[in-house]
Amino acid sequence: MPNWNRVLEEINHKRVSGIQAVDEVRRYYLIKLHEYTNRNTIAYYSGWLSRPPQTPNLSIGDEDKNGFMAAIHGLNRSLGLDLILHTPGGDIAATESIVDYLWTMFEKDVRVFVPQLAMSAGTMIACSAKNIVMGKESSLGPIDPQLGGVAAQAVLDEFQMATESIKRDPATIPLWQSIIGKYHPTFLYECLQAIEWSQSMVKEWLKNNMFLGESDSEEKSQKVLKEIADHSSTKTHSRHFSLKKCLEIGLKVDELENDGELQDLVLTVHHAFMHTFSQSSAVKILENHSGVATVLVGNLSQDPQLFGLNVPLKK
Repeated sequence: MPNWNRVLEEINHKRVSGIQAVDEVRRYYLIKLHEYTNRNTIAYYSGWLSRPPQTPNLSIGDEDKNGFMAAIHGLNRSLGLDLILHTPGGDIAATESIVDYLWTMFEKDVRVFVPQLAMSAGTMIACSAKNIVMGKESSLGPIDPQLGGVAAQAVLDEFQMATESIKRDPATIPLWQSIIGKYHPTFLYECLQAIEWSQSMVKEWLKNNMFLGESDSEEKSQKVLKEIADHSSTKTHSRHFSLKKCLEIGLKVDELENDGELQDLVLTVHHAFMHTFSQSSAVKILENHSGVATVLVGNLSQDPQLFGLNVPLKK
């Protein structure tokens, strides 16, 4: 199967013929992947790596639920779902809603592929699957909640530091007032609630799918949470957890390299999506193996449509 440069060559060759090349190449390999696995295949991709951070709609949000509804409609749900995931994360409530919907539609028969990165809430979605498929270049990330771009646990730790410092030396009160004063009165409680919510959610997902039926599911789930949800150990929200690390903490991860043909197909799909972002104004794409796609362009969402192989995406 083509590597990054070969996919680009294929796209450029088709462009000479006047075809919307990135769309045709991307959909062709999604179909090939579906034919190989005999499972429903949906790719959920954000272009955050090639867009400015302030670009709207890069993260997981409620608008994505409609995309999943369009992509799943008409599929043979008894085949289960392979979800190819590339995302920086996003809203916790939207993530919970999406996982609940996928579980309902496929009776929890969901396998998540991470060709490169599924961070934050993307890691939460991965943890809701029966198993995860990662390669040597793949990474998950911490799930500690971020409120306004600030780690919720870091805020709680800062308040604790302030309390202890003031007890030791009341003269530090003015210093801490200038630091702590930037948070509104209920912010501490919001941080605490966000942490408890995200951790309890992922713990239940792990127990009720990935570790379902195992006598030590509670212990396994808790071990995973300690590694991916504890800000004091992860240090930063941008931390990358490799395939090796994910196996060490107890997640059920299959190595993509163990199946050469599957590896080629998944990585080719990944390259095709990344080329789409570099050659179009799309910022997020949710697409199934039948060519049903919801595309977010800039800050506007297109209605879900059935795009044939030779039908261009709307600009």
